[in-house]
Order: sequence, then C-alpha cells, then structure tokens
Amino acid sequence: MLNIHMFSSATKVKGQGVGSAYTELIRLLETRFKGEFKITINQYGKSDISHYHTIDPQFFLSTFFKRRGQKIGYVHFLPETLEGSLTIPRPFKGLFYRYVIAFYKRMDHIVVVNPSFIPKLLKYNIPANKITYIPNFVSKKEFYEKTATEKSDLRNQYHLEQNKFIIFGAGQIQERKGVDDFVSLAKRNPDVQFIWAGGFSFGKMTDGYARYKKILDNPPANLRFPGIVPREELVDYYNLSNLFLLPSYNELFPMSVLESFACGTPVLLRDLSLYRSIIAGYYVAAANVDVMNEKISTLKKNQAAQEYMTERAREGAAYYSEERLAGIWHDFYLKQAEEGKR
Repeated sequence: MLNIHMFSSATKVKGQGVGSAYTELIRLLETRFKGEFKITINQYGKSDISHYHTIDPQFFLSTFFKRRGQKIGYVHFLPETLEGSLTIPRPFKGLFYRYVIAFYKRMDHIVVVNPSFIPKLLKYNIPANKITYIPNFVSKKEFYEKTATEKSDLRNQYHLEQNKFIIFGAGQIQERKGVDDFVSLAKRNPDVQFIWAGGFSFGKMTDGYARYKKILDNPPANLRFPGIVPREELVDYYNLSNLFLLPSYNELFPMSVLESFACGTPVLLRDLSLYRSIIAGYYVAAANVDVMNEKISTLKKNQAAQEYMTERAREGAAYYSEERLAGIWHDFYLKQAEEGKR
C-alpha cells in the first residue's frame, strides 16, 4: 500500500478555491483507492509521498526531514497571481514572493492546475521534467443539475422571482475577481437579479477592503451579497441561476467554473488567455465590461442561446469529470513513488 502524507491548511480559510480543490482530491483518493493508498493528513512520519497543498512555514521545514519520500508541491498560485488579492507591506512582499518560489524549488516534483503556469515556472529555473499539469475537478455528488421543478422550488426558498433572469458570481471579494464590473453590470441591468457569493476570506488584508466593505453595506437594489456560502448550499445558487459570471482579471483554474459546468449553468468569463488553453468552447468570452453587458443582453433575450451554452457546460463537466481525473491522479502517484525509490 502506498503511504501518502498530505500537508494542507487550505480548509482553515473559508471561501477559497484551494480548499475546495484539496477537499475534492482527498475525498476522491479515500473513496476510490482505499485499498491502494493510505492517506494521512499533516502527519510527519515516514511516507512514500509527501504532497504539499499549501506553503506553510512548518511544511517547508518538514521537507528537510528524512524519510519524507517523494516531495510533491501543488502550485495553486505564483507571486504575480497574488497581485490584486492581498495587501502586503512592501518590505515583506519581496521576501514572501521569494519564499513562495523557494518552497516550490524544494519539491521533487510539482503539479500545476493550469498549463499557463509552466512557462512562468521555467523562468524561475524549475526544470520542465519536474512539472506536471493536472486540472481541478468537482464531484457530481455535490454539484449536479437539478430538475426544473427543483429549480423553481429553490427560487421560492431563496425568495427570488420565478421569471427573473438571475446572474450568479462566486469568489473572494477583491479587485482581482472583477467585483467592480459585477457591480457595474448590476447597475446597468436593473431588471436582472445579481448574486455574488463570497466574502473577505483574508479579512482586512484583502486588497481594497474598505472600498468593497462600503459596497457590501449599500449594494444596488438588484444585487445580493449572501456572504461566504457553504459548499453544500452553492449547488442551489448555480441551479437557480440562468448564468454564471466570473469577470476576473487574473485566475488560476477556478473551481466555481467547474461547479457551474457540473450544474449545467451557462458560463460567461472575461476573455483570458489561460481560459483558452483549458476550457475553450465551454463558455462565453467577453473582453471587457461593455461586451459582458452585450452578451448578457443576448442570453437574456435568446432562449436558444441559453440552451446552447447549457449543452457546452455539460460537455465541460464531462471532460473535467471525477472519473477521468481519478485515473490521472492514480497513475501520477504510482509514477512518483517509483521516482522516489530511485
């Protein structure tokens, strides 16, 4: 049996995709490969593989211990992707960014959630043969498409009009996520109900905290901020919505998009190059807020266009299914265990 030690503090901070991705992977391994893999969490004993999901200092120190096995690092972010997310005093920002890269360089192998990270990691002098791309996935048991009757009942449950066009967004409330454009679109479309699930996962360290707190305290009449929504309730919001909108300027591999696909909800995203390499064809792209507004108008008026994008979402869900990714992770761990023995 392969002994895999997982190291993570991702679930300590609610409302972030890293925690969702980590939770999904642990559940998959424990349910599908129970007889082959022995999974332990934040234990420092002997292991065949040590898989680091977050970059905590104590985890970094543990990489210098003996009998750690093959050290795997999960790259959910790079220094440049943190811009617009956190406010870090300048004297400490450079030190923190250097620490991030030092952590990744301590690994025997790293996994990226988006192939666009690979050329950036090469510039940090991390060899290409030490990098593997494995995308995120979501469980169809947790995120799934509900019936028309169930969707209608959900609108009643959440006190939403049956015939209202509803646009849903999710993520931490920060500039990088494009929250300003989401608010702007709500103001431009007073006949549409907008909902954004998420909050300040990192409190006042969040970039632009004071400004966004004012928006949350006094939003447009057609915009709701329910706060950080538990994963078991998010499935309701995806299903009661006509469109999922994520206007982020800088993304990794957003779990919210995969969750929306799994629920058969059409997706509208900012036209980012990183999306083109992983989910091209499954979503509607818009270069800026004006184009987003045009796309919303088209989808709102055109039922056929909505149905077409629902089908694309279902195709995206099938491609990033748990079944397909289970085999990829299984083979990856076996290969890395063999590498560790050498």
